[in-house]
Amino acid sequence: MTGTTPEGARPAREFHRSRGRSIGDSILGVFVRAGLVPGTYLLTTVGRKSGRPLTHPATVVAEDGRPRWLVSPYGTVSWVHNARAAGRVTLSRRGSRTDYTIRELSPAEAGPVLKRYLVLATATRPYFAADKDAPVEDFVAEADRHPAFELRPLA
Repeated sequence: MTGTTPEGARPAREFHRSRGRSIGDSILGVFVRAGLVPGTYLLTTVGRKSGRPLTHPATVVAEDGRPRWLVSPYGTVSWVHNARAAGRVTLSRRGSRTDYTIRELSPAEAGPVLKRYLVLATATRPYFAADKDAPVEDFVAEADRHPAFELRPLA
């Protein structure tokens, strides 16, 4: 995840999948299933090569109490490739499960969403060059490193 950062911004940390991260995601998943982690869901995508469902915790940006946008704070990781290939994802928590089609946001659309996301998902701040108080323009400049998607519920 390299690229330019807004002038004066700190360098963003690069994401590296590790065994510890996988174990942490599994433990977090137990709490997410129970609905104990606000704003966080279990995101399921279908593997574009394996065809198997793959599930990860994901914090979503909501509007009016409903999931509205999905952000990849760690860049173009496997779930992003899978979601792009399938054009859809599933979010679940507290025994509820909803399927969504997705639309990838342009950088101009993603900027305000990324800014809102950074306020919600404090643990991901080191992966952004822009600070939570930075202007939206700094997040627009980072949008190519943090794919963001609009969620549209399937009828």
